[in-house]
Amino acid sequence: MIFIIVVLIITTGIFWYISSGAEVNSVDLFHFGIIALILVFAIFVGIKRLSNAKRGEPTEDELSKKVLQKTAAWSYYISLYMWVIMIYIKDRVSMDTEEVLGTGILAMAVCFGVCWLIFNFRGLKNE
Repeated sequence: MIFIIVVLIITTGIFWYISSGAEVNSVDLFHFGIIALILVFAIFVGIKRLSNAKRGEPTEDELSKKVLQKTAAWSYYISLYMWVIMIYIKDRVSMDTEEVLGTGILAMAVCFGVCWLIFNFRGLKNE
């Protein structure tokens, strides 16, 4: 399922780029880079789940659910402060509202991915 979603996102991004007709600025290139990073992360998770399924292991066990719960909590708290910082920066830099929202949403996804990587590879201590 995750691979189908990745292909749909890539296809949608290509159609959007072709149909926009406008010049691509540095913010758009930054957004495309972050989206590519998120897609690589999604492919990594998909390959990990696929290899677990081939070995006969469940795709969702208690530890992975706990890691996901801890990741969601930490990324939520971090993203709240990130939005405060982005609102502060928005007042000092001239950016369109759509660019600020897009950057914020992508930053939340990156924050979630980084938190997941930290908790997945470092582990949960005393829990």
